[in-house]
This record gives sequence, structure tokens and C-alpha cells, in this order.
Amino acid sequence: MEKLKSLNSLLISQKREWLEILTHFECKNKYVILDENEKKLYYAAEKGGSALSRLLLNMIRPFTIEVTDPDNQLILSVKRPFRFFLQEVKIFDHKNEILGVVRECWIFKQRTFSVLDNNDNEIFQLCGPYMKPWTFFIKNNDIEYGKITKEWGGLAKECYTDGDTFRLIFPKDWDIKLKALFLGAAFLIDFRFFEIR
Repeated sequence: MEKLKSLNSLLISQKREWLEILTHFECKNKYVILDENEKKLYYAAEKGGSALSRLLLNMIRPFTIEVTDPDNQLILSVKRPFRFFLQEVKIFDHKNEILGVVRECWIFKQRTFSVLDNNDNEIFQLCGPYMKPWTFFIKNNDIEYGKITKEWGGLAKECYTDGDTFRLIFPKDWDIKLKALFLGAAFLIDFRFFEIR
């Protein structure tokens, strides 16, 4: 995770699967994580799970996403248990120690996630106003620190694939563990709101 130290933004780009494009059958998600200059930093891939769960549960399926470096060394893992409502992910470092949890909250006026540290204390909120459906602001006490934004991929990509791209912006001086926590949050946002077919 040391590569995150000097960065203030990441680009998370989902790889398009031709099988999925041609058949509309949900494949395991794969991503490339790039720095602000679009240099490849990490790869991420959905692990485990069955074809049946991808078919029947689609966006609410449980998952484990492993983030690896170019040498295939584990950097981070993001785990989501099965839930019908109020989704959450737990984010773990390469030693399988928990960094934190991102948990969906029931708030009527906007889409909201509570970002918790490894002691289950709320440290930030991710707030997605309904009038800005592709943007989630990173806030603490109504002060904005950054955001996760889904970027427009063009008409063909948006209509025929779920190969989404997200930009994650955060303060450059944040601890790398906190930056990793929001990287994990971006995967939950992708599954929760943009995996729909």
C-alpha cells in the first residue's frame, strides 16, 4: 500500500469481459487501479463465489475482492457478506488485519454509508445525494474531504456493459490505511448501485 502514500486520487477501472458483453451473463468483476497519471498501480479481482450466485443474486451477492500489486502480492482484501438490505464491506490489509468497515445506513434524504475504523467507531460518512447519482462525498461533521465519482464511459459502454470507472479523490496527507479504506468503499458502491442490468 506504500504506493498510495504520495497520491491524492485513484482511478478504478473495471475490465470489460467479452462473455458478459455478448451474453449478458454476469462474470467475476476485475479492475485495474491507476494513479492520477493513469499509471497502473494494482489489480483487483473478485474471488470465489459461484456462477449461480452471480446469476441469481447479481448486485447483492457476497464477494471477496483481492487487490494485488503487479507481482501478484496481496495488498488488500474487501469482503462483503450476503445481505438483502443495508450492505457492508470489511476491508483487510495483506496480513488479514481489519482496517475498517463501510456500512450502508438507512437515511431517507440521501444514500449514506458510515465509514468505521477497526474499533467500529465512525470516522467518516459517504453521502450520495439523489440529485447527483454518480457522486459520493467523503464527509466528517459536514466537512467535505474528498469524493468517489463514477465517470461517464460513453453511450456504448454505459448501455452494453457494466464496466464502470470511478475516480477516488482524498487528501494527499491521509494515512495509507485510510486511503485503502475508501478504495474498498469504491467496490461496494460499484456493486450496490452500478451492477444492475
